[in-house]
Amino acid sequence: MTHDLISDMITRLRNASLVRHQTVSIRYTNINFNVLKVLKKEGYIKDVTILNEYELLVTLRYKGYWIRKPLFSNLKRISKPGQRIFSGYKDFSEHFQLLKYNQGVAIVSTSSGIMSHIKAKKLKKGGELLCYIG
Repeated sequence: MTHDLISDMITRLRNASLVRHQTVSIRYTNINFNVLKVLKKEGYIKDVTILNEYELLVTLRYKGYWIRKPLFSNLKRISKPGQRIFSGYKDFSEHFQLLKYNQGVAIVSTSSGIMSHIKAKKLKKGGELLCYIG
């Protein structure tokens, strides 16, 4: 049994995209669902549907028609249950260097909900850095 459900979701997404699956099944939690909504809004996945009260179905997006290259190559958990990493809105790029060059998106859990680091900067909200996708 996994206790870190966000890292389990990230691993399932990474493995399914590397093997070029169309869909992947992920355990349903509110945090997982909100992170997937942010990924859909940023354009990394096609769709998220709730199958039942325990399961989500994620439809993945790819580049190209028949070659189907994954849209993201780097999917990483930043804040872990053993070591939480918090950041102010000005310091997002200090914790992950690729954010300096506008490559990828960090997903942040703020007091206003889960959002991308770009939206958190606009709203001037800091919070826990959950994961990075790029």
